[in-house]
Amino acid sequence: MALRPVIRQTVSDQVFEQVLDDVLDGELAVGDPLPSERRLAEVLGISRPAVREALQRMAQTGLVEVRQGGTTTVRDFRRAAGLDLLPRLLVRAGSFDPGVARSLIEARSEVGPGIAARAAERGGPGLAAGLEEVIGELATTTDVVRWQQLTLDYWDLLVDGADSIVFRLMYNSLRIAYEPALPALASVLAAEVGQLEPYRLLAAAVRAGDPDTARAAAGRVLAPAADSLLAAIDALGADL
Repeated sequence: MALRPVIRQTVSDQVFEQVLDDVLDGELAVGDPLPSERRLAEVLGISRPAVREALQRMAQTGLVEVRQGGTTTVRDFRRAAGLDLLPRLLVRAGSFDPGVARSLIEARSEVGPGIAARAAERGGPGLAAGLEEVIGELATTTDVVRWQQLTLDYWDLLVDGADSIVFRLMYNSLRIAYEPALPALASVLAAEVGQLEPYRLLAAAVRAGDPDTARAAAGRVLAPAADSLLAAIDALGADL
């Protein structure tokens, strides 16, 4: 029996998910009004304070706008929302959205080299030592999920070394979206295990304070997983 973590949802979480699903499925269009708090409470069988809490969360996320007079309308989340919505877009009803997954991988491939270059400029030998410690752990594992968790730890150090709050918040959102999928991606990423040279080259570039080499090495670190994942997404899209 395959066991999965139990996801506990509050009432406001469930309301949020219902509205998000309706927006993404086209049941609610940009500019459409939501029912009143009272009507939502009646239809959903929950209290008005719970509805109010859910609406506040949706407004903060950029999914709806509460206008003067109490009317709540759907916003274009593509223009109004932030990266905190990404995990909810990536997995809906237990299934990956291939388009969102592709965007996530492409963003990782584009942003990662910039993070590595900044880390090489600002991190120094202390950061390199931390990276080398993670590489030592990578060298001893043959487990695909553990390998991927360690590579996330490696990038976590690089983000710290880049010393950029924007990179940090971007990385946090990307990791939150990506990490829960690791067990499901194990077979796709199996060929990456044991490929240590790019990680060592990147750590050496950080130690030397060489941003150009760090940028190039980061591309080599990210490319194998990106290629494998994009191929898997293309195959998934063909099956839909």
